[in-house]
Amino acid sequence: MESNDPRPPMKAIAAYGGLPSRDPAAFAVVDLPDPVPSPHDLLVRVEAVAVNPVDTKVRSGLPGPGAGAPPRLLGWDAAGVVEATGDAVERFVPGDRVWFAGDISRPGCNAERVLVEEAICGHRPANLSAAEAAALPLTGLTAWEALFERLGLDPEGADAGRSLLILGGAGGVGSMAIQLARRAGLVVIATASRPESRAWCERLGASHVVDHSQPLAPQLAALGLPEVDTIANFSDTDAYWPVMAELIRPQGAIVAIVGNRAPLDLNLLKAKSVSFHWEFMFTRPQFHTPDRGRQGEILERLAQLVEAGEIQSTAATRLEPISPENLARAHALLEGGRTLGKIVLAGWEGVGGPAAAHAAELMANPT
Repeated sequence: MESNDPRPPMKAIAAYGGLPSRDPAAFAVVDLPDPVPSPHDLLVRVEAVAVNPVDTKVRSGLPGPGAGAPPRLLGWDAAGVVEATGDAVERFVPGDRVWFAGDISRPGCNAERVLVEEAICGHRPANLSAAEAAALPLTGLTAWEALFERLGLDPEGADAGRSLLILGGAGGVGSMAIQLARRAGLVVIATASRPESRAWCERLGASHVVDHSQPLAPQLAALGLPEVDTIANFSDTDAYWPVMAELIRPQGAIVAIVGNRAPLDLNLLKAKSVSFHWEFMFTRPQFHTPDRGRQGEILERLAQLVEAGEIQSTAATRLEPISPENLARAHALLEGGRTLGKIVLAGWEGVGGPAAAHAAELMANPT
């Protein structure tokens, strides 16, 4: 079908694997046609994006520039404005300001416009800028699902007083989990080692902060918490597996988000009848589960909490504009493992220079 749209092709930033983050060829500007929404899709004009560890992990597995394979559009955290809707969309209209994490099996949001299914999208908080909002969807959904669906804690306070150990408190997911758990009345013990990361966790509401570079058991015992009711591991599943088995209370529950590198000895949890859960935010959209609309509901609830002042944005580093250079910088910062909260990129102004014609050709004609 021919298009009478007078707009120029949209700009997107494609990623190649097999290269260090700061290699100039790792990211390239490409010109692509506007995506066309299916019946349940929103076409969103992207105003700001955030970068997550999933971006660096996916990029590391991509083929290099010489492999002849197309690069990929990364990015699964965005805030923007609805430009068009599919015929079956009911909750949104053009002009709505939205936020979402998206679907890892679809092209990412490192583009001027992107498609997202209505079910997994929410209206973004009215009191946040696009950049502030873009920091929250993926980590907000992950933290909410981990605490309130996998661990079964009550978000409205029915489990107040129970203890939660958060491993990786200063990271993106940990930063959201601290706030949600604090609001739910839990006793939140977060791990952090540097003065700035400790202060960050305390500011977000952690009841206690312990140093993960030192043995955890003596520190928890000194707090009067030799065992904890629940553990949320947002850091390293393998490294903390024996420690978690030691610290968890009998009949407690553990959730983790980072895949293990070696087999995990589940027998360590048997004597205490401890339950272990994986949390992967992309499960619902990737497998098109019947309850995937729950993610849209969670995003709407998070927006309410932000507008009420109960949750704050975790955007800690802001880069402008959304460009290959700034995406490379963001990936390098994440790979350094010392970031606080989230890294966000905002705006497309100033993204100039010639498009990477070879990358665009490969994306358009992958065979």
